[in-house]
Order: sequence, then C-alpha cells, then structure tokens
Amino acid sequence: MAQTVQPVDKLLQRPLYVFDLPEELLYTLQLKLQSDAPAPVQPVAPRSPTTDQPSESADGSEEGPRAATTCSLCGLSFTTLLDQRSHVRSDLHGYNLKQKLRGKKPVDEAEFEHLVGQLDESISGSDSSDSEDDEEDGHEGTGRKDTTLSALLKRQAKVADGDAEDAPVKRKKGAGKPPLLWFTSSKLPSNTSLGVYRAILSAEEQDGEDHLVETIKRKQLAAKPPPPPPHMLKKAAAQDEEDGGVPLPASMIPKNTSASGPHYFLCMIGGGHFAAMVVSLTPKLTKKAGVEDRTATVVAHKTFHRYTTRRKQGGAQSANDSAKGAAHSAGSSLRRYNETALTQEVRDLLSEWRDLIDSSELVFVRATGSTNRRTLFGPYEGQVLTLKDNRLRGFPFSTKRATQSELMKAFVELTRVQVNVVDEAALAKQAEEAAAAAAKAESVANAKASAPKPVKLTKEEEEALTHTTQLQAVIRRSKAPAMLSYIQTNKLSPEFRFVPLHDNHHAPTSLHLAAASNSAACVSALLLKAGADPTVKNESGSSAFEIAGDRATRDAFRLARSQLGEAKWAWDNAGVPAALSQAEVDKRTAREKDEKSVEEAAEKQRRQAEMERIRKEDTERQAGAKDKKYGKGHGLGLGPDAIMTAEERRREDAKGMTDEMKMRLEREKRARAAEERMKRLQGK
Repeated sequence: MAQTVQPVDKLLQRPLYVFDLPEELLYTLQLKLQSDAPAPVQPVAPRSPTTDQPSESADGSEEGPRAATTCSLCGLSFTTLLDQRSHVRSDLHGYNLKQKLRGKKPVDEAEFEHLVGQLDESISGSDSSDSEDDEEDGHEGTGRKDTTLSALLKRQAKVADGDAEDAPVKRKKGAGKPPLLWFTSSKLPSNTSLGVYRAILSAEEQDGEDHLVETIKRKQLAAKPPPPPPHMLKKAAAQDEEDGGVPLPASMIPKNTSASGPHYFLCMIGGGHFAAMVVSLTPKLTKKAGVEDRTATVVAHKTFHRYTTRRKQGGAQSANDSAKGAAHSAGSSLRRYNETALTQEVRDLLSEWRDLIDSSELVFVRATGSTNRRTLFGPYEGQVLTLKDNRLRGFPFSTKRATQSELMKAFVELTRVQVNVVDEAALAKQAEEAAAAAAKAESVANAKASAPKPVKLTKEEEEALTHTTQLQAVIRRSKAPAMLSYIQTNKLSPEFRFVPLHDNHHAPTSLHLAAASNSAACVSALLLKAGADPTVKNESGSSAFEIAGDRATRDAFRLARSQLGEAKWAWDNAGVPAALSQAEVDKRTAREKDEKSVEEAAEKQRRQAEMERIRKEDTERQAGAKDKKYGKGHGLGLGPDAIMTAEERRREDAKGMTDEMKMRLEREKRARAAEERMKRLQGK
C-alpha cells in the first residue's frame, strides 16, 4: 500500500481515516497504557478541515470532524456540547449514576440496550423516547427516564433478592471500558495522542490488546481509483474494435459500487423516523478543485417517516394506549396504523437487505424504546437482526434524528482518528492548584480539629441564659408589668446578674439596663415594687443612676428616694441627688409648661410682626417700580389724568357690560384693527 511520504508537521493537517492511515504513522504506532491515556475531556480537532477520510460533500460525505467532549462516567464521546447535555438527561447516564452509587461499574450503550431489551414487563411511556418537541430539536427525548429506569432497577432488585423468575443479567465483555483506545507515534510530539473507537473492533480483537496495532495494520484498505471519464471509455472501445477485440485493461474498466469489500450496516429508529445505510469501508478517491480527496462509498441507503408521535405531548400512540387505555380519536387511529405500517416497511427492508446485513463486519443500531426494539429485533418470523449477534454495537456517542446525513456523520465519527493534544503547562498549573487546594483543605481540617470544643453548659447556666434573654427583651421594650411578672414567676432576685458577664459588663442587672435604655417605668417598678438595690455597681464602678440617659429616668430615682425614705438605701453612694416629691415634679412640670406657653406666644407675635414687615416692604417695592415706570404720582389712580396700561383700560371699559356687549366690543376692536392694517398695506 504505497502512499506519499508526508512531513511530520503535515501529518495532522487533515483528519485521519482509521482504515487508510499514512505509512509514517501506521508503522510507528504504539498503544498507550490505560493509566497513561490522555484525559478525554479536551480533545482537539485537526488543524485543517481538509479530509484524508470520508468527508461529507454534495454526494453524501462530510467535511472535517468537530471537536469532541466525553462523559467520563459512561465513557462516551460527543461532537457538541448540546449532545453532551442531552446525554446527561438520558436513561444510560441515569442508570450509570445508580451503578456508581451502588459501587458497581458503569455499562456501555450496547449493554444498556440489552438490559432494557430483557425487561419482561410492559413499561408505560417507554415505547418511544422521541417527543415531537425533542424531534424538532434533533435529540432523543427523555420522557421515559423515570419509567424505564424504575422498571429496570425494580427488576434488578428482584434478581438481587433471589427471585427465581428473573435470571441475572450477564455483563458483556468490555462493558464499562473507555470508548477510545489511545496510541502514540514517534512521528508526533510527545503530548499528542491518537484515539480509535473501541466499537469498530470485534470482541476478540479487543481482548488481545497486545496485538491492537497489528490489527489496525491489517485493516488498512487501499482507496478505489476514480472511474475513467466517458470520453476515455469511448476511445478505448474504438481502439478495441480496431485491434480486433483486444479487451480493455483492468484499470480502465469501471468497477461497480457493491458490497464485495468490508462494509458496515448502520440504522437508527425513533419517533417515527427510520434510516438505514450500508457503507463500504474502502474509501473512494475523488478530486475537488484538482486536489485528491477520499469520500465514503454508500452501498445502499433508505429512510422512512411515519406520523406515530403524539404532537406536543410526546410518546408513541401505543405507549399512551398501554398507560391510559385505547383512545378513539381520528389521530390515534392514524398513529396506530402508521406504527404498524412503519414496522412492516422496516422489516421488509431488512429482509431485502439480508445479504448485505449478513455480510457486514459490524452492525450499529440505535433503537430507543420497546416498540422500536421490537420492530428491529422482534421476535417475528424471518427476522434479520438479533440481540445475540456479536457484531451488534451501539453508537458510542450521542446522535440526533434518524436521517441519512446523521448516519453518514456517525460513520465518519466512528472511522476517524481522534487527536488529543495535552497542554502540559495547563496540566502542571492544574496539578499545582489541586495541591494548593488539598493543602488548604488539610490546614482547615487541622484548624477545626485543634479548635477548642464548646463547653457544654450546665442546667443552671442554661436557665440563667434563658432568664437573661427574656428579661432583656421586655426591659428594652419598656414592658414594666411583664418584667415584674417574669421576676415574680421565676422567683428571681432583683439583683440577678445577666450572663455571660463579659457581654453584659456595662449593664449587668435589670436596673442598670432599664436606666441605660431610658425606661423610667421599669426603673420605678424595679425600685418601688421589686426592691432593687440602686447601689449595685457595674464592672466600670458605675451605679444605675450614673448611666441613666435622660431626666425622666433620673427623676424616677429621685422619686423612689422620696417614697422609700433615706433609710432604705445609701442613696448618696448610689449617686442619686436629693429626694424629689411628686408635687415638686408636678409644680416643675406646670412651670415649664407655662414658660413654654409664654415662649410660644412671644415667638408667634414675633413671626406676625416679621410677616407684616415683609408685606409692607413688598408693597413699597411694587409702588416704587410703578413710579419708576410711569412717573411719580401717575398710574396709581383712575382719574382723568391717570395713565393706565392697555390691560387696565380694557378692564375699565368693560365695567358694567353684559357678556354679549363685551363680545360685541371685542369684535369691533378686532374689525378696527383689521381696517388699520389694510390701510397701512394700501399706503405702502
């Protein structure tokens, strides 16, 4: 298989086709160990869209591959972020999450389809995963997630409990393995890896990992030469007649596109859409703008579509019938008929393609939902596809609606070589950040471990804390009756100290807090009814009177001294001034009220005088402005010598007139004014 030797820097300019690799790479490939395989989260696309493998063009080929992402849990690759998000909502991802929680290994898509296919019970809503809205978006629906997963998990729970009716599900070989096999080459930089999908290898080939490189070498296929142009055929035929029937050279005979070489069978079904394709693995040489290229050879293809999905509700009609009973609308009858017709059309096509399918190296199928699986795998008389076929594969990446173009994209994705370039600087930085985060987490854990544990309070301390909270709340709101009731009910001392002491050093007692809060009512209640001691000091050596904030609170202390008498407490030590009787308080209040009334009256008189002065100055200012405009002594009256403005003259003329007379006068004035204007115009 002779190929043109390419420089190393040009090896990755075009996407690589697994079955037609450049010799420089093919004979320098080395398998990477799983522990050394690159993390499949940042694969990069080739540097140029020019293809060296089947690329979609006008005849059904695809341009260069796209950057891919993967699901590390399920081991699947995706061409777009939208596909990855769709996968996260799929049944396969949800099932693998359950497996991880159970401490079991995840399963691949083919194994999951096999598990779901073995369900004996009817699953409501699982006949089709494609709702109409999902189909419009081009993605598999997820409306069956709960029903399918719950049924599958229930069945496996029965198996775990020893139910004899359900046999345990056997895991296929390779289940849970990553979807890509990674290789390195001495012709490429050390940070570049090449990935090949595991699904394109048979089970026997996957088992012998030591011989994977030799297996890929054996699978190399030479590209078919393009057929000669029509004028060359005519010229060769004429030469044949002249030479007396000498046959054309083999290279000149156009070969018929057939499935004589290795080929794959691919099909998808879902939401009433079906697409199937047989693709030859041997690339076909073509020329685009004078540049040699390779495209895929489609041996056969067919697509069907039937209206089987309930619009704006999702799910197949048969699923709705199983869940809610048979509907009797015209639309439901049409959908039932279309489901039957689609099943028959698909099975007829599979029977027609039996030879092509039987001779295919691998069979790739996407059929989500029990109805779709029964359509393909039966059982029915003369069925072509079976679940026990060792060639059967699922697509190891997310797919869209079942169309011919989607099948071609899937084939190109399966047979192209993934290129992964690892940014070593970014990895080193990430490792440093991870190490720093681990060190920080460890230091935080050590700090928490070394931090002193909170001391558990005794019952007495808890009660004291409760009393502190309750008393402080009622005192701050100046609720004297509630305060006295709480003290009496709980039999507390009037000098009860709040806890903790370091948080209440300024107001350690109820009397201190009442004085600091300017609550005269609480101070009087504590001194006169509760018998609180006013000589108690706080941490700063201040009595309750000395931290009082207003005169009313201080008067409460003096009134209490007057009512309790001098012998009750050492009032002078508490800093309380001379006693003050209630009569003296009332007299002082009346005197202050009278003084305030006098002051208010004087203030009112002063404001009136000031307003009168301002009004007089304003009148004089207006008069001075008129004198300045019309002359002194003029324009102030309406006598014969008074000079009036036009507005004053109009008001004077209109006095005593009715509304009709005023309107007539206005009309006459306007008419005279119009005559004057006409005369002036004629005079000009």
